[in-house]
Amino acid sequence: MAYSVLVVDDEPNIVLSLEFLMKQAGHAVRVARSGEQALAAVDAAKPDLMLLDIMMPPPDGYEVCRTIRNTPGIRDIPIIMLTAKGRDDERAQGIAVGATDFITKPFSNREVVERVGAILSQGGSET
Repeated sequence: MAYSVLVVDDEPNIVLSLEFLMKQAGHAVRVARSGEQALAAVDAAKPDLMLLDIMMPPPDGYEVCRTIRNTPGIRDIPIIMLTAKGRDDERAQGIAVGATDFITKPFSNREVVERVGAILSQGGSET
């Protein structure tokens, strides 16, 4: 099944890795490199899932997630938040703003593909 995935991260190597993994899994991929670009991309075309970095140029991932969850028509996008820190308080804050799942960097490629696949199989809409 081909789903659309929006990769949001300001680190080029992470973007390349996630873009490659998602394309290998058969998904259509778009990229945003800041919170502002992410919100514009979602406004332009609703993705089936978003991989969202927490720490990036404003607005940060928490604010992007909060904005999406408070916006009719896009609030149901599954959001997997990514962070380099992975502390319990960051995870709690991510869940509090509406993250669907949480992955700590550095991540296992297999884990990312499996989690994305599991979430999409639960209710993503095919493009």
